[in-house]
Amino acid sequence: MNNESERSYTPQPRTHQEVEEEVGDLSSRALDMTQVKGKVTDVGPATYPCGTSEEKKQGLRNVRHVWSVYGVDHDTLDKGMKNLAAQLPQNGWQVVRNGPNAKTESKRIEVFAVHEQTRTQLEARWMDRSDGGEDLIHFAVYSRCFKDTDPE
Repeated sequence: MNNESERSYTPQPRTHQEVEEEVGDLSSRALDMTQVKGKVTDVGPATYPCGTSEEKKQGLRNVRHVWSVYGVDHDTLDKGMKNLAAQLPQNGWQVVRNGPNAKTESKRIEVFAVHEQTRTQLEARWMDRSDGGEDLIHFAVYSRCFKDTDPE
């Protein structure tokens, strides 16, 4: 996004603490929807600058929560991705994409969704050892840009 005229919405004034809590809650609910009882990386939501250089100076921010669930077998991850895709619409999310990730060797399923009320976005990618790492579901949950009313 190069400038606000290209953005299809006006960033709303909010505190980053409020948005971090909202994104963290949505992330937690996404994990619950998978019904996977594995290990979860211990990283919380964080606030980052958003927009053009000038918009960043004026306090435009977004919140991202990047984490993974791992330590379970292949079949559990498969079922977890299927559970997630099935549960998202019932929990206020619009699924934008649910299919194989053509950019990985394994072609495992990825799910992209938008929370209809908050417009928070979710990306869930099932990755396995053939992708060069551990078997896991990688999540990125992130808010829209907002005007941080408490930038400290």
